[in-house]
Amino acid sequence: MIENLVIVESPAKAKTIEKFLGKDFQVTSSMGHIRDLSKKEYGVDLKNNYDPQYIVPEDKKKLVAELKKLVKTAKTIWLASDEDREGEAIAWHLSEELKLSKDKTRRIVFHEITEKAIKDSIKQFRAIDQNLVNAQQARRVLDRLVGFELSPVLWKKVKPSLSAGRVQSVAVRLIVDREREINSFQSTSAFRVQGDFNVEGAKGLLKGELNKRFIKEAEAKAFLEKCKTAAFSVKNVTTKPSKKSPAAPFTTSTLQQEASRKLGFSVSQTMTLAQRLYESGFITYMRTDSVNLSDLAINAAKAIIEKEFGKEFSEVRQFKTKSKGAQEAHEAIRPAYFEKSSISGSNNEKRLYELIWKRTIASQMSDAKLERTTIDINVSNTSEIFVAQGEVLKFEGFLKVYIESTDDENEEEETGLLPAVKIGQSLLRKSITAVQKFTLHPPRYTEASLVRKLEELGIGRPSTYAPTISTIQNRGYVLKEDREGLERKYQLLTLVSNEIKSEVRTEITGTEKSKLFPDNIGVIVNDFLIEHFKEILDFSFTATVEKEFDDIAAGKMEWKKMIDVFYKPFHKQVEETLKVSEYSKGERLLGNDPATGKPVFARMGRYGPVIQIGEKEETSGEKPRFASMIKGQQLETITLEQAMNLFQLPRNVGTYEDKEIIVSVGKFGPYIRHDNKFVSLKKNIDDPYTITHERAIELIEEKREKDKNKYIKVFEDEPELQILNGRWGPYISYKKNNFKIPKEIEPKDLSKEDCLKIIQGSDKKKTKTKKK
Repeated sequence: MIENLVIVESPAKAKTIEKFLGKDFQVTSSMGHIRDLSKKEYGVDLKNNYDPQYIVPEDKKKLVAELKKLVKTAKTIWLASDEDREGEAIAWHLSEELKLSKDKTRRIVFHEITEKAIKDSIKQFRAIDQNLVNAQQARRVLDRLVGFELSPVLWKKVKPSLSAGRVQSVAVRLIVDREREINSFQSTSAFRVQGDFNVEGAKGLLKGELNKRFIKEAEAKAFLEKCKTAAFSVKNVTTKPSKKSPAAPFTTSTLQQEASRKLGFSVSQTMTLAQRLYESGFITYMRTDSVNLSDLAINAAKAIIEKEFGKEFSEVRQFKTKSKGAQEAHEAIRPAYFEKSSISGSNNEKRLYELIWKRTIASQMSDAKLERTTIDINVSNTSEIFVAQGEVLKFEGFLKVYIESTDDENEEEETGLLPAVKIGQSLLRKSITAVQKFTLHPPRYTEASLVRKLEELGIGRPSTYAPTISTIQNRGYVLKEDREGLERKYQLLTLVSNEIKSEVRTEITGTEKSKLFPDNIGVIVNDFLIEHFKEILDFSFTATVEKEFDDIAAGKMEWKKMIDVFYKPFHKQVEETLKVSEYSKGERLLGNDPATGKPVFARMGRYGPVIQIGEKEETSGEKPRFASMIKGQQLETITLEQAMNLFQLPRNVGTYEDKEIIVSVGKFGPYIRHDNKFVSLKKNIDDPYTITHERAIELIEEKREKDKNKYIKVFEDEPELQILNGRWGPYISYKKNNFKIPKEIEPKDLSKEDCLKIIQGSDKKKTKTKKK
């Protein structure tokens, strides 16, 4: 007989909890949800007031059978799934499926896995909160209805195998809207003037920026001409004290943003690592939109700050949650034990923990005190002035521990220390430069800045940000990638001594790192949904739905009524769209083919975006010509010239060794085909439309040399057995499997028998690992 059976979601969480409970407790795991909506007929009974139809998935049946056996032998069952709506639903599903009686079932929640928190939760057990369960059911049912009704519309009207989701579609809309803003953006330029001045008796230069920018080069040059004969002096010096305050402790959203900026983590990577830290008992629960800290946490942080840095660095603070619809009285994400500034674990777990520890400690520290100085520099023969700004850090405060990052890509460099000057003091001109600066288009979203935007709009909740962003990428609607910038020329005017020098320089602009771009199919789906399901993609409507989920969780709204109010008009709209809407191919007329005068279209084809010349003619039977667009080209922005270039491929650039050299573009980019072998063109070096015969031969020979070095040894009597050179060193290839060669062995000396022994040994190791 089991005295106490504790059921949690994950084995890692079970392992940590087990350490804190005595021999009277047995801890087991449900491995997440044990039930889900059936895939048959939506999994929702539309005729019977939207009753969900739950089933135990095939891969969970064995586990559920084991849990049922354990439950029968247990006196008391403790349901210890997470404290949010998803966790409450897991507890309810366990209770329902395992047929737990209320008198022997206890629901316990805790926001950190520490001995005190676990033991306190057992003293403060409660019943399952049906309101939280209903809020989760409402979200699940609503999203199922939207997905199962919208997806078939997309299959029939856009392209087979597409799918749509409520929150995901809004996220895609944000990315498409931003891309269109960028495409329509017109950059303008102006000349920014900076002066470097020598101060008598001071070592450093006084650097000031003119309080006016010039649109035309001639205006900037005219100003520099004036500066040749001008006298410069200190007009005014203003010194003001200022302060910087620390940021609030982390919520799910701010942790995702800061881990992206500081550590380069994706949103889903951050959540996976945070989950591990929580389950190992290192941090509090990682899905929260609260910035609140408990009195216990505040006092623990205060003790560490005073001990490590001194009393003057400590300042007790309570922050207020600003995000729309913040739910549940959770704490912010913080360390479970403040005395642990570092932990054991993987390198990334350590880095994320350190970030959380520093941010939480800094939130309870004093303001940083600064002194900001502004110096106005007079120009004797004009009304414009140069302005120099600097700051001095008088007291570090929280900056001793933590500095928050920002997403501002236009941020100017930090201002530094200024030389000491007096009003009226003369300054010696060293040099004055006028640099042409261009306005920047709105920044593309990163995963982190998209999370922030969704949070600002009140769309989604801490538990949904990461899955939403992963889903839109997995469906191919959005791409996360780096893109190289383009070269741009700019003008530079320099006045040194009494000579003005003018030069044209080049800079790289528009480089993108880990940014979100809409793919062609994402744009077409977005436009189709906006045209026919405007409300679903409306930001305020989606935020209102989130608010209704919150009301259900608070017991203020009946969940099935909420579903009914949404579903009836939505279903009518689906039926109407299937009847009246036309097939959407994202078609765009680019112009006419210069050779034939036939119209040229960019559109979505069966296997991806294509360019089409002409249309099918019934009388002559003439068919249109097609060419696939290459990676990176967009239906909305491709030009007629770029489209016509696609028809130059495949290109015959000549022969080599009596065999044709054909240049073309495939799924993985531009390539050369020669003697039934394929050679990739070099990215950003070779252009498939202009590559010469000589360069093609060079690439063919280069590939041959590389392939020659690839083979260390082959065995004629065992053709599938090869010793090869790989990216990470020599290895054995056998029957489409690769095997590592021990470092102490010389690969070229291996016999066939030696190779087979290494393969056999490797297979034994794999079997042992599987058994474990």
